[in-house]
Amino acid sequence: MGGEDDVPEGGAAQWRRDEGCRREEAIRSLLKRHDDKRLSIGAVDEVAQELGVSRSTMYRLITAYRAKGTVSSVEPRALGRRKDTLVLDAKREKLIAATIREIYLKPERPTMTYLIEQVRARCARKGLPLPDRRTVKARVDRIDRRTVALKRKDLKGVKATKAVPGQYVASRPLEVVQIDHTEVDVFLVNETTRETMTKRPWLTLAIDVFTRMVVGFHLSMDKPSRVSLGLCMLNAVYDKTAWLKEREIDASWPAAGLPEAVHADNGADFRSRAFAWACREEGIKLIFRPPGAPHYGGHIERLIGTMMGRVHFYPGSTFANPIARQGNKPGRFAAMTFREFECALGWEIAGRYNEEIHSALLRPPIAVWREHEASLALRMPKDRMAFWVSFLPDAHRTLRPDGIWLHDIPYWSNAFSGLVGRAKGELLVKFDPRDLSRIFVQHPDGRFLEARARPLNFPVIGLREWKQGRKALGGKGRRERNDEQITKTALTQRKLIDEAIAKTAAARRAPVKTKNGDEADFGSMSGIDSRIPTALELVERQRDRNTRPSDG
Repeated sequence: MGGEDDVPEGGAAQWRRDEGCRREEAIRSLLKRHDDKRLSIGAVDEVAQELGVSRSTMYRLITAYRAKGTVSSVEPRALGRRKDTLVLDAKREKLIAATIREIYLKPERPTMTYLIEQVRARCARKGLPLPDRRTVKARVDRIDRRTVALKRKDLKGVKATKAVPGQYVASRPLEVVQIDHTEVDVFLVNETTRETMTKRPWLTLAIDVFTRMVVGFHLSMDKPSRVSLGLCMLNAVYDKTAWLKEREIDASWPAAGLPEAVHADNGADFRSRAFAWACREEGIKLIFRPPGAPHYGGHIERLIGTMMGRVHFYPGSTFANPIARQGNKPGRFAAMTFREFECALGWEIAGRYNEEIHSALLRPPIAVWREHEASLALRMPKDRMAFWVSFLPDAHRTLRPDGIWLHDIPYWSNAFSGLVGRAKGELLVKFDPRDLSRIFVQHPDGRFLEARARPLNFPVIGLREWKQGRKALGGKGRRERNDEQITKTALTQRKLIDEAIAKTAAARRAPVKTKNGDEADFGSMSGIDSRIPTALELVERQRDRNTRPSDG
C-alpha cells in the first residue's frame, strides 16, 4: 500500500498529482457502482485499503469529491506548514500588528528595515523573543495592497491597484486626434557658430487614434504654448507635399483634413481661450482627459516613447536611462542644428513610423489610412487665411505712415494706403514665428490683409533666429566700440569747458575803463550776475541762442 510518506524521486508536486488521479478514479468508480445507494462500510474500507488511507480520511475524500468533482479536491495535502499559518504566540502577533498600524501605515512611508527595527525593539523591551525579518514582512504582505497605499498616501501605489479596463478607441480616420508635447532628449547646436545650445527643443505630436497615423508635428526651441499647438494643427490639417519637398524628404505623407475631435490633457495651453475658440470656429470638439488618468492618452504617450527611443541614436542624446546618463556630457557630442534635426524627424515620421507595421494594427498606419481614404469625407477649413491666422500669436500695433512695425521690422501693404490716418486705435496683427517675412493685419471690416517686410528681399527667417541675430549683432557692436577713445573724448571736452569757464570768469572780474577814463566794476553793478556759470548753464545758453529767431 502507498502512503504520503512514499514520495517518489519525481518530486512532491508530481506525486500529489499522480496520487490525486489514482484517488479520483477509485472514488468515481465507487460512487458509480453504488449510484444513489448508501455506501456500505465494507465498500468504503475496501477502497481505503486500496488507496492506503484510513476510513475517516476516505469519508473526507468522498465528501470533497461529491462537492467539487475534481482531481485537485482529493489530492494529498502538501507536506509541511500550510500557507498563512501563524506560529507566533498571541502577544508577539498583537505587538507586530500594532507596530505596523502605528508606524508603517503612515504618510511618512517608513522603510521595511525601520519597521523591523521598531518591532524588535518593542519585543526586547517586553522580554519577548525577537521575530525574524521574514516573519514581519509576511505580516505586512498579508495586508491588502490598496489599503497600504491609501494609508501611506502612495499615489503611485493607488494607481497600480486601480482597474482601468478598455482603451480609447475610434471607428474611423480623423474621428479623434490626440495631441501632446514632450521635451526632446537631445541637444542641438547653433546654426551659425555650431556651438551647443543650452536649451533642448520641444516636440508637439498629433496622432490619429484609428489609423495610428502621425498627422502632424511641430518642433520648437520654446516651451509648449498655444502657438505650438496652432502650428502643429496647421501641419496636421493641410497637405504636406510642399513641406516635404522643401526639406527634400522623399516619402509619402497623405494625412490631411480637419479632425472631428481633439483629445488632450489639461494643460493651460490646451485650455486657452484662443485655442478653444479656433477649434470651435471650425467645428472641432475638444475632449480633455480626466485629471490623473494618463492611460486615457495612451496612444500619444506610446508614440512619444517610440520617437524618443529613435532620438537616442542621434548625436547629443541625453539618454532616457539615468545609468546610461552617468558620466556622459551630451552637449559635448551635439552636432545637429535645429533645421537638420527637424528634417531628420520628418524622415523618421513619414519614412519610417508611418511605414512600419504597428503592433496593435498588425499593419502599417499608412496602409490603414489608404484603405479608408476613398470613403473619408475630407473636411477642410472654410477660409484658409482665417484658419491659418486663428492659431497664430498676435499683437496690437498702430498703423504709421511708413507701415506697421513688429519685432523692429517694418511691414507694408498697398492696402494700407487708404487706412493711414483713418484707422482708429491699434490694429490686430498675427504673425508666424517660423516666417517673419510677412504678417497678417486685420482690416476694420474683419478680413485679414497680408503685409510684407521691407525691403522686399527680406529672407524667410524665424523669430528665434531673428532674435539670436540681433543679439549677436548687438554683441558685435559692443565689441567694436572703442570705450577708451570715448572716455578720452569726454575728459578732453570737460577740460576744454572748465578752461573756458575760467577764462570767462577772469575776464569778467578785470576792471573796464569808461569813456572818461574811470574804471568800472561790472561785478558790483546791480542787475549783472557775477557768479561763474556752470557747464550745464553754458550749454543751455548756447542752445537758446541757436534756437532764437534772427532779427532778419
